[in-house]
Amino acid sequence: MSADAATVSGDAATASASETAAGPGAAEAAEAARPRSRNTAVLLVFTAITNLADGVTKIALPLMAAHLTTSPARISLVSLTLTAPWLLVALHVGVLVDRADRRRLLWLADGMRMLAVGGLLLALAAGGITLWGLALAGLVLGVAEVIALTSAAALIPAVVPRPARERANALITGTETVANEFCGPFVGGLLVAAGTGVALGATWVTYLAASLVLLLLTGRFRAAQDAPGAAAHAGASTAGAPTAIVPTAEPLDGDARPTAPAAAVHAQIAEGLRHLWGQRLLRTMALILTVLCASWGAWLALMPLVATRTMGLSADEYGIVLSALGVGGLTGAVAATWVNRLLGRRWAMFADLLGTLAMMAVPALTTRLWAVALSAFVGGMGGTLWTVNARLIAQNLVPEAMMGRYSGVARLLSWGALPVGAGLMGVLAEWCGVRWAFLVFAATVAATVPVFLRVVTPDALRAAE
Repeated sequence: MSADAATVSGDAATASASETAAGPGAAEAAEAARPRSRNTAVLLVFTAITNLADGVTKIALPLMAAHLTTSPARISLVSLTLTAPWLLVALHVGVLVDRADRRRLLWLADGMRMLAVGGLLLALAAGGITLWGLALAGLVLGVAEVIALTSAAALIPAVVPRPARERANALITGTETVANEFCGPFVGGLLVAAGTGVALGATWVTYLAASLVLLLLTGRFRAAQDAPGAAAHAGASTAGAPTAIVPTAEPLDGDARPTAPAAAVHAQIAEGLRHLWGQRLLRTMALILTVLCASWGAWLALMPLVATRTMGLSADEYGIVLSALGVGGLTGAVAATWVNRLLGRRWAMFADLLGTLAMMAVPALTTRLWAVALSAFVGGMGGTLWTVNARLIAQNLVPEAMMGRYSGVARLLSWGALPVGAGLMGVLAEWCGVRWAFLVFAATVAATVPVFLRVVTPDALRAAE
């Protein structure tokens, strides 16, 4: 009888202690959430700083090459080294991001950037900058960009609370557009005009500042690892339907957590590809995005020729067309949350199909500046709306342990499609003329519409939430 009473008394005491601790526990959770809420601001500042510096290098290095040679092929080689790593190492970087501490990878990327720019500064001081030196620096900067963008994309779900991710993705996407496409090239031109050493020195300091900003991040930076093959099995078992995400346990001590032995790199790449292909929604979005990005590459490749020869635009007027594209992207980033609430995520993404279709069709139908600029604005806005929503869907559907590989594959398809589209546009324009080349791409984009409407349904998107 006394044992039973003791047991009851102990249970009551335990319950009382639990109830007493509930209040402080909730308070501690709320307190812990406050530092995490600043992660969006930290990532936003990091994105702005690094993309600004990347935009400067993408202008500065080709301009420096132009002072060393008059060969278009050699100058374009330097530009190519900045983007070729997306085709060469994106998949392997994805595996690295899923295995390692993602904040440390961001530091590694900035360290590589500082090493490349610092090497050019030393060569400049010695009077020995060469074309091959620029190409090597461009290759290092390109690999660093792959590491940085893949790591940052995979880091968002871990350090930004779910309710804040839509706003975070919109802000980060808009910042990427403004810094990389507008401010970076503009500032790069001014800095190169002030002197090559000024441009390189300012870029080096910018990358250093970005590394220091990362010290303000809070939370967990290493992905929770599942048993080998578990993610692939989950994706295969739900082929044709979105899957729910099973939350992982928090780390026991910092980033330390029990993990299964890592599979071989190529096995992990294959696992990531199988997971993507097994998700009907993600697979369809990736294939549609490939078509859209190829069309953007085609537009960017041929529009200078169309603007100057067919439309008879001056350099300032052509700048209006390009500005309309960027302003549209910035508008989409600012209005993404409002558009999603007004139209819903499905129709916000559908706007990208319509915008890209307009970008392809309008130059084939008219040479009026206002019409081409308006189509560029609509295309830029739609592109940002797609990016914001596609990232959010992926962050909800892709397991954290596979975010690096997913980001690598997604960017391989999108960024890799840009030069492919440019090449196809050039061939088509040679064979059948500029107008028909644009119409072929417009028809290709139009063919994605029924696929989008059939797969990206309200039910599929609700399941992805």
